[in-house]
Amino acid sequence: MATDNGQVRIAVQLQPQHADYTDIRRAVAAAEEAGVDAVFNWDHFFPLFGDPDGKHFECWTMLAAWAEATERVQLGALVTCNSYRNPQLLADMARTVDHISARDGAVGRLILGIGSGWFKRDYDAYGYDFGTAGGRLNALARDLPLIKQRWAELNPAPTREIPVLIGGGGEKKTLRIVAEQAQIWHSFGDVETFTRKSGILDEHCAAVGRDSAEIERSIGVEADDPQADAAAKHAAGARLFTLGVNGPDYDLGPVRDLVAWRDEVNMQG
Repeated sequence: MATDNGQVRIAVQLQPQHADYTDIRRAVAAAEEAGVDAVFNWDHFFPLFGDPDGKHFECWTMLAAWAEATERVQLGALVTCNSYRNPQLLADMARTVDHISARDGAVGRLILGIGSGWFKRDYDAYGYDFGTAGGRLNALARDLPLIKQRWAELNPAPTREIPVLIGGGGEKKTLRIVAEQAQIWHSFGDVETFTRKSGILDEHCAAVGRDSAEIERSIGVEADDPQADAAAKHAAGARLFTLGVNGPDYDLGPVRDLVAWRDEVNMQG
């Protein structure tokens, strides 16, 4: 099932770099208070920009802390690198965070955001085999069914069907995996790129016998004018919009503007 009913949703990616954890924790609380629908981090071991050896924290231990510290927002990585953890272990980690995030009998709030991996420095420094892009995508296609199988075997089971978000735009392999395995597709780039790749995803869905409307379209928005960028991408079919915010200050002003825009659009819809 899709995770939405056509409503616009807003997420913030709190980039876990160049900040103390106290800064990140305050930003999570502020983001939830601002009314976002989801809070993401990312799954890397070093900063992606700025000082390459600057402060940085690990993804999944952070998600467990966020699950305990928040009440309402959905949580996840944008995105987990499939190469860094055994799929059986990742399934158990995700199930556990899902339970930690559940409140007062409600279901959990985890989104399993996942991709095939790309940041070579992570692989080299931590001893993972970088291999080839095609090989990493093949591993993702192999491991997602193992993750779902493990969820079915765990005791206790996840609180609900954990939505899978797959990030990437590879037209032959990645979008095929999305059609087969995901509830959310996260894309990158401009409106034209998104529109073309969304059409290719529709074709893959038809090929595997799936209703493409079941897959929520997610995309990043540009920081220089996020509302205008989100509005254009909304017109092209995107429904979940994520703005990346860097530490240590984590300025959420533009995120609050996007939340206000979301409320206007959803009220009109």
